[in-house]
Amino acid sequence: MDEDSQPIQPQDQSCWASLPDVCLRRVFWWLGDRDRSRAALVCRKWNQMMFSADLWRYRTITFSARPSRVHASEFESALWYVKKFGRYLEHLEIKFLNPYNAVLTKKFQVTMRGLLSCLGKSNNRLKSLSVQHLELDRLVWRNSIRSSFIKSLSFFLKKVGKHLDHLNLKGARLTVEQGCVVLNSLSYLRSESMVSQLNIEDYFSHHLAVYSSAQFNRTMATFHSLVSLTLNYNCISDELLENLCENNAGTLRTMNIKCHIHDPHGQVIWGMSWAKLARHTTNLKVNFFFERVMKYERLVRILLQEIPVRSLSLRSCYFSDPDWSMKPTLTDLLPTFRHTLQKLTFEFNNNHESLDEELHLLVLSCRKLFYFKIWAFLDVKFVERILKSQEEGQCSLRTLKVRIYTNRYETNDEDRTLREIHRKYRKLIDAELNYFVIAYPMM
Repeated sequence: MDEDSQPIQPQDQSCWASLPDVCLRRVFWWLGDRDRSRAALVCRKWNQMMFSADLWRYRTITFSARPSRVHASEFESALWYVKKFGRYLEHLEIKFLNPYNAVLTKKFQVTMRGLLSCLGKSNNRLKSLSVQHLELDRLVWRNSIRSSFIKSLSFFLKKVGKHLDHLNLKGARLTVEQGCVVLNSLSYLRSESMVSQLNIEDYFSHHLAVYSSAQFNRTMATFHSLVSLTLNYNCISDELLENLCENNAGTLRTMNIKCHIHDPHGQVIWGMSWAKLARHTTNLKVNFFFERVMKYERLVRILLQEIPVRSLSLRSCYFSDPDWSMKPTLTDLLPTFRHTLQKLTFEFNNNHESLDEELHLLVLSCRKLFYFKIWAFLDVKFVERILKSQEEGQCSLRTLKVRIYTNRYETNDEDRTLREIHRKYRKLIDAELNYFVIAYPMM
């Protein structure tokens, strides 16, 4: 062989072969389950990467509730996933979309029984569980199916409750007895629950006066580490506030309270109960969300001056009632919270009264207000007045979202005026505001 000749080198390996693990994991992160499974067949290294815990910490499992072969595989793939990778799960979200017959709810219940059973045996690191909008009081949930699902969920929570941090059961729609059974599972064999974030908005069925239930208050007394609590106003009572003060004063930071027109909300809450809770939980922020509860005499019974209200949402939706005047609420009630209010969201069908002046004065009085969203019948010049006040330093908004309702099909005149206002205050908007303003025909 000639001394100057070079041996033939093997073909250079692909750069993928030497890709660092951290980069390869990032690539796998963006792949779906099917593509991950295919990639795992390439080589031993990629197969090992498939079982990296980082890839399986977060999971959303969606059941489409449609009777087809494609969607039937969702139930099977959910079980396959939990059996194979459930031990790595830390955050799990379950979605069951619009079931419309008992066959589908039965299939979901059987799948969840297997899924939760497998997860309870293999997983000891689950921190967050979300199962929302099941609406278990609907007729598609037969009594036996509902009872079996509640039993499976309760048994699972008994197993994982000691390390579960976040539980979201929004929209479950249970009876008080059923709801308390599930929540009590979190404190099984212990006198207290370690959950720090609890969402039980619409957890109980409509029309239930949960606040009068001694069983519910005993159940809530088992929570000793709450940081965030989301619930309906029909759960609020002096006893609940006392329990929160005694057991969660050192941790509680946020309360989100929804008040719906169909929920009982006529109970009497003493201002001293709110004052005591606010005094012991120094950083407490309370956010209220009102759905079609608009009359002043109702609101004034709920929004007591002792409550540290940070955020307020008042929505009438498309419902209109000439007897509902918002002026007393805007001029007499809400300014009570001008030192704490930071977010305001309004949706009024106020075609029977003008509220421009009252809304403007309210914004000016709330010096901490940084978020303002309003959908209502307004004069287009209302937007200009808000922007002028912002320019003069009379308010400190960071978000301004306005939908101006009109009684006409065409909004050409309003659109033209809004464009002129935008041009006039463009520098201010670009520099300071998340700005969205439109005219909208409300016919």
